Amino acid sequence: MFSAPLFQKMRRIGLLLLMFMGHGVVFAANQKYEDISLANRYELRQSLASEVGSISSFRSAKEAVDWIGYQSRNLASKIPNETTRRQWLRMVHYEATRYSLDPDLVLALIEVESGFNRFAISKVGASGLMQVMPFWKDLIGDTRDSLFDVRTNLRYGCIILKHYLAMENQNLSRGLARYNGSLGEETYPSMVTAIWRTKYRFSEERN
Repeated sequence: MFSAPLFQKMRRIGLLLLMFMGHGVVFAANQKYEDISLANRYELRQSLASEVGSISSFRSAKEAVDWIGYQSRNLASKIPNETTRRQWLRMVHYEATRYSLDPDLVLALIEVESGFNRFAISKVGASGLMQVMPFWKDLIGDTRDSLFDVRTNLRYGCIILKHYLAMENQNLSRGLARYNGSLGEETYPSMVTAIWRTKYRFSEERN
């Protein structure tokens, strides 16, 4: 038996999930500009500038086939072209893994943020798949960077998420809320984690 508060929380998350699935609601990010220390800014800038390697982010060929196959089925309605879909998935897995993030969680965040629309732009200017605020280009990147480029956006988004999780001592809920600019509220982190657990979380059993 669930306690009454827990039941109400689960019910609220369920209703939000149904609303999201049924109406394509998107919770675009609104990361807050903060005066990041020069040391942290340098570290983040170095992470962004590091070269993309050619080594696979998967531990084995079987893992690559299984994960890409599973997530490809999840994204078939959002990215109809199979070749494009598989290329995007490889990029998501690579960028998430190289920054020690769960690629399944990153997929859930992208769905909530932009619905996998690479050209999405919010009313406050958050752009691309992971809805990155443009001020990050000044802080850690280059003003010429295109946040509508898939790999560039993924790299910015993953670095920012990793940064926020580190700020919150790896507290997932608080890190996600900070990414969305809604620290102190539960709606956004509850939505992302619900999508992650019910749709994108990969396991050999589910596959």
